[in-house]
Amino acid sequence: MNCPFCNAPDTKVTDSRPTDNNTIRRRRECIVCGKRFTTYEKVETIPMMVIKKGEIREPYSREKIEGGVYRACHKRPIPVSEINAMIDRIETQILSREDHEIASSEIGEMVMRGLAELDDVAYVRFASVYREFKDVDTFLHEIEKIAKKR
Repeated sequence: MNCPFCNAPDTKVTDSRPTDNNTIRRRRECIVCGKRFTTYEKVETIPMMVIKKGEIREPYSREKIEGGVYRACHKRPIPVSEINAMIDRIETQILSREDHEIASSEIGEMVMRGLAELDDVAYVRFASVYREFKDVDTFLHEIEKIAKKR
């Protein structure tokens, strides 16, 4: 950190405190001229963006995943703690990516894999909306795939 008074490149931190809104206040002293000044540091976060159909980008929203998963699990004997744990795992996968963009189709596939492990009926419900099943044959094909895995 350069001194704002003499532009010397060396300063020392004499006091450091967290403030509200994830900011750190640092009191600094210039080693060359001895003057003191205050800096504020804030972690720079780059929001995760979701690339939707048609290349439209929007900020990542956990609530959208929760909505789809809870609708798929409606009236199923699945503990809420297991549903939330699955959503937490998916969110961790999404947010730990180095690239700050993810296709909505990748998120959908992650959710489908999670639901397939959790509950077959919830999986088929989600898949029917996500993959836009057009007829009964598509449902039957998906159910046959589940039955073969057993």
